[in-house]
Amino acid sequence: MAGPKLRQIARGFILMGQIYLVRHGQASFGAADYDQLSEVGTEQSRLLGRWFAGCGLRLGGVVTGSLRRHRQTAEACTSVLPAAFRPPAAWSTDPGFDEYDHHQVLARYRPEFSSLAATHEILARAGNPRRAFQQIFFEAMQRWMSGRHDAEYRESWSGFRARTAAALQRLIEQTGPSQTAVVFTSGGPIAAICQELLNVPEAKALELNTVMVNSAVTRLLYRSDRPDGPDRRISLSYFNNFAHLEQTRQPDIITYR
Repeated sequence: MAGPKLRQIARGFILMGQIYLVRHGQASFGAADYDQLSEVGTEQSRLLGRWFAGCGLRLGGVVTGSLRRHRQTAEACTSVLPAAFRPPAAWSTDPGFDEYDHHQVLARYRPEFSSLAATHEILARAGNPRRAFQQIFFEAMQRWMSGRHDAEYRESWSGFRARTAAALQRLIEQTGPSQTAVVFTSGGPIAAICQELLNVPEAKALELNTVMVNSAVTRLLYRSDRPDGPDRRISLSYFNNFAHLEQTRQPDIITYR
């Protein structure tokens, strides 16, 4: 007969659930409509689906943010899954997993970047437009996350963190113990959730956001001490896993913007 400690360990495994947070595939950077996948982004998403299948991952549920690039990533990913691995129920949408307004974050720091045409013109004069944009955007993010200018933004960084944390809590309550769910979202929500779990300062959260690869996967584990108990523990299993891209041995398939 199993002792109390062994029963406690077994119960913990039975009640263990997992949530995969997927950053969307590459969007249309620099285009008039950013919120749609590029051809590379679609292929990244298909590679992720094949990797999920190869890992034997059966999707218990799928949640997307409300943005088009979230849903397009989910569609491309699940389209290559064998029938047995696809989610049994319809997807759900939770705007709590939406990205922050990066246009406003940039424009509040550099008002001339409010216009896409002006942005292209300014960056065209830089020796390395992508690197120049990255530096400016990094500084714009620092300004937003500092909390010293909250009144200038529709959503503060602390408000954004609270929104994403609430979305994660809703998902866990809906998913239940020992289940698997996949969330197709953006880099910002993933970085904010990881900051909350790891209790790291804003500067570290910004670093997390900066290094995240398109279509990369972050896995969370959660458990409850009682099947009907509200006390669920959430932990970070791994962050920014893009093995499905690395195994192609194609450097160009790995993108960050």
